[in-house]
Amino acid sequence: MRAFWSYGTALVIIVVIAIWMGTGTIVDGGKGPGQGERSAVSLIEPDGGPLTEAVKSVAPDTSADEVASEEAAKPIAERNSDAGTGTDAAPRSVRIQVSLAKLMPIEVPLRGRTEAASTVSVVAQTSGLVEAVNVEKGETVEAGEILCQLDQGARKAAVAQANAALAQAQTAFDTNASLRQKGLAAPNTQQGAEASLAAAKAALESAEIELSRTEVKSEISGVVQAPLAQVGSMLNPGQPCATVVQLDPIKFTASVPEAKMAYAKVGLKAKVTTITGASGEGKVTYVASTADAATRSFPVEIDLPNSDGKILSGVTADAVVNVGSAPVHVLPQSVLTLNDEGVLGIRTVENGDTVAFHAVDIIKDTRDGIWVVGLPPKISVITVGQEYVKPGQIVEARVMDGETAS
Repeated sequence: MRAFWSYGTALVIIVVIAIWMGTGTIVDGGKGPGQGERSAVSLIEPDGGPLTEAVKSVAPDTSADEVASEEAAKPIAERNSDAGTGTDAAPRSVRIQVSLAKLMPIEVPLRGRTEAASTVSVVAQTSGLVEAVNVEKGETVEAGEILCQLDQGARKAAVAQANAALAQAQTAFDTNASLRQKGLAAPNTQQGAEASLAAAKAALESAEIELSRTEVKSEISGVVQAPLAQVGSMLNPGQPCATVVQLDPIKFTASVPEAKMAYAKVGLKAKVTTITGASGEGKVTYVASTADAATRSFPVEIDLPNSDGKILSGVTADAVVNVGSAPVHVLPQSVLTLNDEGVLGIRTVENGDTVAFHAVDIIKDTRDGIWVVGLPPKISVITVGQEYVKPGQIVEARVMDGETAS
């Protein structure tokens, strides 16, 4: 019984070895892909023999060396065709999405800050001691309101004296006119009387102007800011009584990149929202004609009403300028690609099976996709496989639901 098991085990081992030698392959490394491969039976019969002939009759497959040699001998076109990339290859399959253009408002976002329409230093035009300051910092004033009152001093007396001189000149003029009418005065005395009356009137006007300058008034409406004059201090011509900041209308300033200057025009409507939450609507009032040398952008200004004063000066703000409307395609950002010249665009399928390239201009990036212009009203954009095809190539296009495109 023991001998039976021993001989049986040996027989199984012999059969396994025979099968391996008949079908197995030995690889001598370092000779490149497909090189150095030979059958296992060559270990026993290096120069061939009955076992080698028996293996060939049972498994007459071509060796790897022969296959590689035959493949290398084929023309390039034939090898490309076998690999599925030649001119006779089956069309590559791509997936497309049909997109229709929609007429949508084009809005250009801007980042900038608010500025007061003007900041005026209200200065004295004459010398005098400050008798009263009628405003406080932060107070809103109207144009023509008196901010500081200077000591009138001798200016009132000068006005009274000018009034008396005018009355005297007027009496002399009237008397001369009466005498000339009666023939008691020479006609040439009229000119002297008229000159004296005119001089008296001018002196009174000058005295009144000098007196009015003791009332330092604001020329604009706005909010009072520092510095403020102090009661008892001496003001000379040109020294400030107060500073007034005009906040209505208020100005938004920003810079437009040179790539979007085609959209910048005076008169466009805009909405401005500050970082504090205040907002207002206005219009573009200024577009610079010269770019900033450092940023290559163009300064723009937007004026908007601010009668309630909620929009403060110097606050960071965002503006959205409505530049009109245009036919827009909303596409996934993943469809964007570059052509051989580095132009940004998309690849589409036209006439049902031909690849085409279209350059695009991106005008907005949203959660729903990118807004692009410059495309036909209806397109079949390639969404999967656009990086593996070229314009003019024939493809098998399938829409998102899996059906072949017509």
